[in-house]
Amino acid sequence: MGGSRMSWQSAELHLTAPNLQAAFRATEQVIREHSKTFYFATGLLPFSVRRAIRSLYAFCRATDDLVDSDQATLADIENWRAQTALPPQQQTHAVLLTWSLIRERYGVDLKYERELIDGVCMDVHFKPYATWEELQVYCYRVASTVGLLSMPIIGLAEGVTFDQAAPYAIQLGIALQLTNILRDVGEDARRGRVYFPEEDLARFGLTLQDIRDQVYDERFIALMKFEIERARCLYKEALPGIALLSRRARPAVGAAALLYAAILDEIEALNYNVYARRAHTGALQKLALLPGILWKVMRLKPPLLAQV
Repeated sequence: MGGSRMSWQSAELHLTAPNLQAAFRATEQVIREHSKTFYFATGLLPFSVRRAIRSLYAFCRATDDLVDSDQATLADIENWRAQTALPPQQQTHAVLLTWSLIRERYGVDLKYERELIDGVCMDVHFKPYATWEELQVYCYRVASTVGLLSMPIIGLAEGVTFDQAAPYAIQLGIALQLTNILRDVGEDARRGRVYFPEEDLARFGLTLQDIRDQVYDERFIALMKFEIERARCLYKEALPGIALLSRRARPAVGAAALLYAAILDEIEALNYNVYARRAHTGALQKLALLPGILWKVMRLKPPLLAQV
């Protein structure tokens, strides 16, 4: 731990001033543009933690953006992996500079960083998922890992271990990613990607090609209702884990989770026609929801924990 602390201090001294401040401003801009919900929720964190978590988000966003152009190759991903692993003094990419500083400062386990990049690789040569279990692996890699990476930064409640809190972070990540998938059905279909498990499509008499063709009928509505219920069950299972986090972190994590869960309500309000319009919650809606969310989050009771 001592060596890690010295590395952080020397790196920050070396990189202080205009280039470092510009790098942190760049990470802020990434979040403002790509996730208004996350930007809104992380505003509830103390400054140093807020900046650290936003740096993590910007890294995740930049990693995900590698495949959004539909031109990335596995070689591109591996080059990014190698660049990501460099120490702060060797970083030239603004987002990787800030993230490398943060991960050193907080002693983040790089296993989860590698798994996140593995998840992005799954999108480079996309293959449909046969079962819910297969899709969960993808959701874990691209979303649950973010929660696991964030825990050393935001902190845990006194007496709670990482291993005790991790299962709840994993469930929440899967819930968030499933929400993403349901929100983005139309956009993904236009790219030829269908994330619904084939077993779920078959349950409702649909095929992968039906989704690519943007079939919107009673079968599709029934499928969406099924997946929304699955997502809500995941949120319900995950939410008690917020009480395992440090008190300073609970409002932000709870707001992020429940504001994201509200996207499911918006999908229902669109009568499930996610091909025609992307469901989202607006700024005024977020503000209106926030008091109730904070009241709910701060009253959460921690789950009974097994000794790990």
